Amino acid sequence: MAQDAFETDALTYIDALYRTALRMTRSEADAEDLVQETYIRALRFREQFTPGTNLKAWLFRILTNTFINAYRKRARQPQTAELADVDEFSLYRRMSQDGSAAGSSDPEREFLDGIISSEVKDALEALPEKFRTTVLLDVEGFSYKEIAEMLAIPIGTVMSRLHRGRKFLQQRLYDLARERGIAAVRATGPQPD
Repeated sequence: MAQDAFETDALTYIDALYRTALRMTRSEADAEDLVQETYIRALRFREQFTPGTNLKAWLFRILTNTFINAYRKRARQPQTAELADVDEFSLYRRMSQDGSAAGSSDPEREFLDGIISSEVKDALEALPEKFRTTVLLDVEGFSYKEIAEMLAIPIGTVMSRLHRGRKFLQQRLYDLARERGIAAVRATGPQPD
């Protein structure tokens, strides 16, 4: 069965949707489920999409609404965990797939970049959900108007959440840098060898 133009166009955004879903859910499996549910809904309600309008924004709105609905549903249910879900070899697979570090010409730089990326990711995850979602949609390049439409909130609220979310990230990362002595080194300038 051949794909039609709508499906082909919609699938061009799968990577961007997955990146955002991964940041929202903080879980690869949940992100995959969220993207899959987004495409199921998009295909089911494709007649509601107006050709010639922003398909990316429409898909992200579905993704965001699906995430928010699932988040609200989970918030009403107690948290449980099954040990059978734990994959013993996930760290091994991750390290073997990330074999670039072994052949790197600058392992120290890669290590520091990994720490910095990890800290930014941790700071993003520490954001309250409503701020994180708004910041992530902004990072994906959506305008304030598009974000407001996706989240069904006024543009002023988008601007406020972005401002507060960025301030939170800035403060969190500055505090971390200060704890590790990075801010103090930068304040005094480069040191002679």
